[in-house]
Parts: sequence; structure tokens; C-alpha cells
Amino acid sequence: MASIEKLPAEEAQLEWNTPLFRTALAQFEQAIPYAEINESIIARLSSPERAVMVAVPIRRDAGNVDVFPAYRVQHSSVLGPTKGGIRYDPHVTLGECAALAVWMTWKCALLRLPYGGAKGGIRCNPRALSPGELQRLTRRYTAELMGVIGPQEDIPAPDMATNEQTMAWMMDTYSMQVGHAVPEIVTGKPIALGGSLFRREATGAGVVMVIERACRRLGWTLADQRCVVQGFGNVGGIAAQELSSKGALVVGISDVSGGIHAPDGLDLEAARNWIAAHGSLEDFPAEHVTNAELLELPCDILVLAALEDQLTGENAPRIDTRLIAEGANGPTSIEADAILAERGIPVLPDVLTNAGGVTVSYFEWVQDLGRLFWTRDEIRARLAEKLGDAFDRVWALADAKGISLRQAALVAGINEVAAALKARGIYP
Repeated sequence: MASIEKLPAEEAQLEWNTPLFRTALAQFEQAIPYAEINESIIARLSSPERAVMVAVPIRRDAGNVDVFPAYRVQHSSVLGPTKGGIRYDPHVTLGECAALAVWMTWKCALLRLPYGGAKGGIRCNPRALSPGELQRLTRRYTAELMGVIGPQEDIPAPDMATNEQTMAWMMDTYSMQVGHAVPEIVTGKPIALGGSLFRREATGAGVVMVIERACRRLGWTLADQRCVVQGFGNVGGIAAQELSSKGALVVGISDVSGGIHAPDGLDLEAARNWIAAHGSLEDFPAEHVTNAELLELPCDILVLAALEDQLTGENAPRIDTRLIAEGANGPTSIEADAILAERGIPVLPDVLTNAGGVTVSYFEWVQDLGRLFWTRDEIRARLAEKLGDAFDRVWALADAKGISLRQAALVAGINEVAAALKARGIYP
């Protein structure tokens, strides 16, 4: 068994030294004693393989030029090309991208996808940019990454504040540079450009597939559960709808404006229509709660589908639920994990629970490479099979080693990467 003390010195991590990366590294450290991993592999997986920082200049609509810092981090390419989203956010940092790339490595390995983890982003306020400015920003960022991204090197996807249109601009820019259409350079594209059916719904639907399997293991009936969903965007909104369609009662949801609560169940269609008309849940006719209060509402299943670091050492003792499902990346701190474990509340970890998106992105990439496309039902069935296999392996490993589901998911992913590193060795 490898020693945690053999991890690289703290100074070696200064480039990535952010709270989120420290969380990712701490989770890795907690998994090491249970993984089939030696000290040299620990060192190789403790830092990303490659990080790119670029300055992205664009001409604003007013005629002036602004320059935005941007990043792309690739954690491990031992299993294949790296894969990960692009986010536009005022708080994007190198360390944040590094942490998300690490989690993507474990996620892809756990699902046995031939990918490593990557993540990128531009530090900007996308709400302050016009559609034309966003297009110019995206195209220049893509041009700056030529030689870094590629269908056999690194394949971007949508993330926070990016979407199908962003991916269409990236695909077009890359294709214009190489002289022919390359739909497989990105995933999450419009269907007309080689996008996959069921990609938009995949993450949220996958969250519920994992919840449903966990309920069966726990001897529960999903239709009998009362659920709270933090976040009502692409992930949380789909997850809430899937839960409702399976008979579960959704008693709380939230968005950036705050949360709403109805003990007898919410009208999700009315909430969606309200957001479409007004932009948020603000002033929706229901009992309003803050996001912090929403997390502490009594329920059977709490779905975290908003941002990282939502459950902390401060609020974890007050969480009133029987099961937590992580639809977002990193929503539970190390301290909260320990408290929830002590309280006997199982956590379905992000690297498993929200893996539906990258899995269907993989299906999209495969379809683009073969120029042969599958039906929605075929994709949904393939996704359920992939997530079910991963869940069963994680549950069995947690039982066998007496560890948490998060540790088991990380150990399963780490072992896949470690086996590939051992087999390939070091070049030269």
C-alpha cells in the first residue's frame, strides 16, 4: 500500500493552489490507501499533464479591444484523448480548471470511456457580452488552442454559460483552420452539425438513473420519495422532471434567484413556464426560501445540481435527508463528507452520478467518427447500461472495502488509470 506522505511537496502544487483543487487532491489522497497504485503513479496523477494559459483579445461592439485570460488544462491522456467542458465565468481560474480536469479523469475511467480529463474556460462575464462579442471571443479562443485541441487530442464540450451555439462556433473555427468539416472536434453540438440526440438531457437523466438504482439497492421505491433539487437549469431541471415522471414528489427547487417549496409537490411545468416568461423563479406564486434554506428542507433525496461547495462543515449537521445525489461537480466539501458519513447519510458522488453528460458526449464522438447515428431510445439504453455497470462496481467495492461510495468511485477510476500507466510505462 502506498504512503500518502509520498505525495509531491506542497510547493509543487502552487500553480493549482485553489480550494477546489485542494478538495480534488484531498479526495485523491483519501482513495490512495484502497487503490492499486504505487508512489510513482501517485506523483504522476497528483498534477495535470499539461496546462495552457492564453490571452484572448476581441474587438468589442463599441470599437475598443479587451483581453480576457483563458485556460485549458489536460490532466491525463493515458487512456486516450482528453475530454472536458469549456466554461465562461468571472471566477474561472487555472486551479478550478485543474480540479475539474482531475475529476473528469476519474469519471471517464470509472465509466470505462477511452478518455482522460480536461477542462477549460475564459474569465469573463458572459452576461455583459453581446452575441457578436461572444462569437468573436469563442472563435479567437479556439484559434489560440489550435495544436492543443483536436479529435484525437482533446475534445471540448459545453459547460457553465456555454451551449450548442458555442460548440458550433468552435467546430466551425477549427474546421476552417484545417480546411474540412471536423464535427468530432467538439461534442454538445446542434443536431444539424453532428450533435447527438439525448445529449442535452443526458446529465440530468443520468442523475435519476443512478438514484433509481441506489433506491433499489436500499430497498426503497423511488415513487415514494420526497425530493428537493437545488438548481433548475439543464441538469437540475431535467432531473426534477425525470423524478416526477417516475412518481417521486418534488417538493423544492431553486435557481439563481432562490428557491421555492411546496410540501405537497410543485407544479414543475408551471415553474418552467414562469422561468421562460420572467427569466427566473423570482415572484413565482409559491413559498419562497433562500438557497441555503432549500438545502435544509426535510426530504428523502437531496439533488445538488447547482455549484460546487454547497454542503460544508457548517451546514452538513442540519441537512435533513436520507440520500444525497451530486448532479454538480464538487458540491460537497471534505468536512461535509465526513459529517454526512458519521450521520449515515449516503452520498452518490459526482464522478458517478453526473457522468451521463460525458458518456453521451462519448457516444456523439463515436457517431461523428463513424458518420452513423443512433436513435434516442438506443442512446438512452446505452447510457443506462453504462451507468448501471459503473454503479454496480462502485457499490460492490464500497461493500468489499468498507469505504464510502465516493471513495469507491474514485478508487475504481484511479485503478483503471493506474493499470494503463503501468502497462504503458514511461517514454522514453
